[in-house]
Amino acid sequence: MNSDLLKSCTLCPRKCGVDRTAGEVGFCGASEKIKLAKSCLHFWEEPCISGEEGSGAVFFSHCTLKCVYCQNFGISTQNHGRYITEDELAQIFLNLKMQGANNINLVTPTHFVPQIISAIEIARKKGLDLPILYNTSGYESPETIKRLDGYVDIFLPDLKYFDDKYAIKYSNAKDYFKTAASAIRQMFAQVGKCEFDERGIIKKGVIVRHLMLPGLLFDTKKILDFLYSEYGNDIYISIMSQYTPLDTIPDGFPELQRRLNMQCYDKMLDYAAGIGIENAFIQEGSSASESFIPDFYSGNE
Repeated sequence: MNSDLLKSCTLCPRKCGVDRTAGEVGFCGASEKIKLAKSCLHFWEEPCISGEEGSGAVFFSHCTLKCVYCQNFGISTQNHGRYITEDELAQIFLNLKMQGANNINLVTPTHFVPQIISAIEIARKKGLDLPILYNTSGYESPETIKRLDGYVDIFLPDLKYFDDKYAIKYSNAKDYFKTAASAIRQMFAQVGKCEFDERGIIKKGVIVRHLMLPGLLFDTKKILDFLYSEYGNDIYISIMSQYTPLDTIPDGFPELQRRLNMQCYDKMLDYAAGIGIENAFIQEGSSASESFIPDFYSGNE
């Protein structure tokens, strides 16, 4: 691992500059040690990711964004999980391969990028040959994405907000759209158009996710406009309706205490088709359920 990157940490756009090798922590709360929340075969990703065999999901504890409505609150904010080494992480990758995973799906990985790169190198020497998927909030530094060149085959970023006022209100992230848009450009520059195997499972490319939030119909339109004008149908867009209001949402956000109006979602799908978007994944209303939230390690070991 390149520990120099952790001595004055600027892996994410917050650029806290803390010395994680000396036990200091920044906004995300992560130390130098890798903290794992869960690893498993995951069947609830987009069809081209999970397939019938499942995606080899590796959920990392901590988060650089900490959205107030986060469905993974237990790991993003409460930091549940257990500490593992790079060698152990490499073995987890190999175990998922042996279980038949279609890919290695790194979930919320930004703050552990140096350690993940080392684990990939270790695992590849032992036979890991699956596509590596980087599953992120989109709040990324292009410099960190560049470090992943040659290690990551598939990028799965969110593009959560167009208007900065929502990014600040819900994720305490100034300049979210500008930052995420720059990161997605770098991702696309590295892996290019989507490619699939004979089963329809993705091998490389970019899929941008957007979770529609209650009341933000116009913001979603602006995001779809941007993605289509920038990339046409060279990327896939996952338009998600699964927003689930949880008890962990703080007071002061009454607009988030309700589910998405599915009529608004249907209107947005019509809008996407109307502007020319062809490569898109959509969801049914039944996707908005707490049953889709994994059980994570409950302790802070």
